[in-house]
Amino acid sequence: MATLCAMAIALPLLSVPSDAQSRKRGLSLVRDAEVESLLRDYATPIFRASGLGNSQPQIILVNDKAFNAFVPDSRRIFINIGVIMDAETPGEVIGVLAHETGHITGRHLVRIRSAAAKAQIMSVIGVIAGAGAVAAGAASGSRGATSGGLATVLGSGSIGKRSFLAYQRGEEAAADIAALRYLKATKQSARGMLKNFERMAEQQVFSAKYVDPYAVSHPMARDRYRSLEEKAKQSPYFDKPEDYVLQYRHDMAKAKLYAFTSHPNAVTRRYPRSDKSLPAEYARAIAAMKSRSRNALKQIDALIRKHPSNPYFHELKGQALLEGGNPKAAIAPFRRALSIKPKEPQFQIWLGYALVGSNNPAVLTEAERILKNAIQRDPNSGVAHSQLAIAHARQGERAEADLATAKGLMVRGDFTAAKRYAARAQKNLKRGSPAWLQADDIVSYTPPRLKK
Repeated sequence: MATLCAMAIALPLLSVPSDAQSRKRGLSLVRDAEVESLLRDYATPIFRASGLGNSQPQIILVNDKAFNAFVPDSRRIFINIGVIMDAETPGEVIGVLAHETGHITGRHLVRIRSAAAKAQIMSVIGVIAGAGAVAAGAASGSRGATSGGLATVLGSGSIGKRSFLAYQRGEEAAADIAALRYLKATKQSARGMLKNFERMAEQQVFSAKYVDPYAVSHPMARDRYRSLEEKAKQSPYFDKPEDYVLQYRHDMAKAKLYAFTSHPNAVTRRYPRSDKSLPAEYARAIAAMKSRSRNALKQIDALIRKHPSNPYFHELKGQALLEGGNPKAAIAPFRRALSIKPKEPQFQIWLGYALVGSNNPAVLTEAERILKNAIQRDPNSGVAHSQLAIAHARQGERAEADLATAKGLMVRGDFTAAKRYAARAQKNLKRGSPAWLQADDIVSYTPPRLKK
């Protein structure tokens, strides 16, 4: 994952209009206010217990259904949507976040580079490049890329290879122990964490007899389970039941992710009409919206009648209207969502998007203000920058539009195009002004390279 450290975060979104992430970078990210809020609530007690309370890492969703998470640095935790979709309880997701927090507090990302360098000395072929390829493959969700990286690592000299991977196994074990400590400190059960290892052990059972346990970077799941089970059960909170509010939110997030990432027919099979639970109704409403069903708005309105103070139901209605070609009608539900949760930048982005899309010159100033506020809270939103550029252009502010376009392209990682727009903006901006300096920063930007 170190290869991602220099990359700006881009946003293909579930509940914000989609951005196209640069394909060559191979990492598809997901943005959703509801799921991100849940993950922050899961992680905040863990971060505080670990000492990261004042510098909480950003949690970033990866559009990959595999059960996996990883950290590229001390500022970000990447977690696949598959973790939420596969987890039956909040505790399972919290266990993953606690483990990744253990990597951050243990400074394993710094140490692993040192370990790789030592392994390279003992090897004929360098291990660091192979480890980087593995990280890039894991980040992209590309099996081919991951396999290629593993081929490089496993092609190294046997002594160096085993030394490096053994070091990684040691760091994984240390992160496991740290996770148990954080769970105990926050008075939470480690049952979910153990459940994760049971899941992984079941997946490994058919291949375990063919695996060299000294040639893998993570300890075998069954071994991890055995080494942690006794310690986990010593906690006075091991039998503590799941928080029912978090369980409800987890089930809603799980249904939402499944509905947005699956074919509507698959959603109907998993959440049949006989299932009258709210998560099932939520999933079916999303599936109806995706399939452009005439009943989609009726199903969403039914959700709103049951829970009028749920901002995400209003957000969903706005999205259905916006994507259905009626941005003017989408303004009201987005306003309602924002009135319930006024500090949510993704709601601001939605509202700004609808205002711009309404083609009403009278609301462009408001759209500009709202989008700028959203960018202050979420500067990595390419959608916000692109809509702001449109708002500026329609008001005849060409230089500001070019600068906003440049910023959006920077977010997407298209540095060449960003420099072109920034240079054009500079020509029409007052030299030395804040906007001119921002454009100059983009023009002079050089992407940092990964140190090997």
